[in-house]
Amino acid sequence: MSIIEAIIIAIVEGLTEFLPVSSTGHMIIAQSLLGVESNEFVKAFTVIIQFGAILSVIVLYWKRFFRLREVPESAKTSKLNYFLYKYEFYWKLLVGFIPAAILGLLFNDVIDELLESVLVVSIMLVLGGILMLFVDKWFGKPEQGEQEITYKNAFIIGCYQCIAMIPGVSRSMATIVGGMSRGLSRKNAAEFSFFLAVPTMAAATGYKLLKLIMSDTGFELLKDNIGVLIIGNVVAFIVALLAIKFFIGFVTKYGFKLFGWYRIIVGGILLALLLSGHELTII
Repeated sequence: MSIIEAIIIAIVEGLTEFLPVSSTGHMIIAQSLLGVESNEFVKAFTVIIQFGAILSVIVLYWKRFFRLREVPESAKTSKLNYFLYKYEFYWKLLVGFIPAAILGLLFNDVIDELLESVLVVSIMLVLGGILMLFVDKWFGKPEQGEQEITYKNAFIIGCYQCIAMIPGVSRSMATIVGGMSRGLSRKNAAEFSFFLAVPTMAAATGYKLLKLIMSDTGFELLKDNIGVLIIGNVVAFIVALLAIKFFIGFVTKYGFKLFGWYRIIVGGILLALLLSGHELTII
């Protein structure tokens, strides 16, 4: 993978990680169009650069991400109650993260196989796009103040996140729909989706990096391409900063319908190309 190819794929990742259009699907498409040869490093690259994107969440929301709750006297009855109350935000993220962590470990090999299928991406883009056309009508609510996310809601949203293990679904779309189905406004559902991305993508990055290092040739590939990996993360971070700001403002005002049509058009074009005999496969 050349530096130019890495930058292009990283731009795609940064633009799409937090939009409901499937960052993994778009990176697979970009890789296919660029003709990037698939190997252990390239597969790991598309996962690891997501770490750069999630750092943008911590930078943009650092006051909320690192804010600890004031503990009332009623919650100081024991050290456990105090600990649970003070760090409640992080416990809820952990609860939302657990379903994806379990299924990701169990079905990692299956997921890796799906990552090589442009056909799967195309179909899921179209199906997800159709869902996006109706999600505001089904779950839309007037924008309200900050809404409480219970442990139950966090877990249910985490279960929705598991659907995004299928390339082309979009982790952002799945978790936002999950949040809205639990009564959250578009803005609050999107922001919790961003927060949940931090432990999820950090764990995926760490696991993929460890797996690469432990493989027969992975460490050498990593050593030879460390500069490409660093550049990819930096580019993904910068682009994701801009994408998040745009997305929150846009979706709060206009909803998800435009993203639905975008998914349908892109997925439809890919399906048409595949059905007409064009080869859009990962090399």
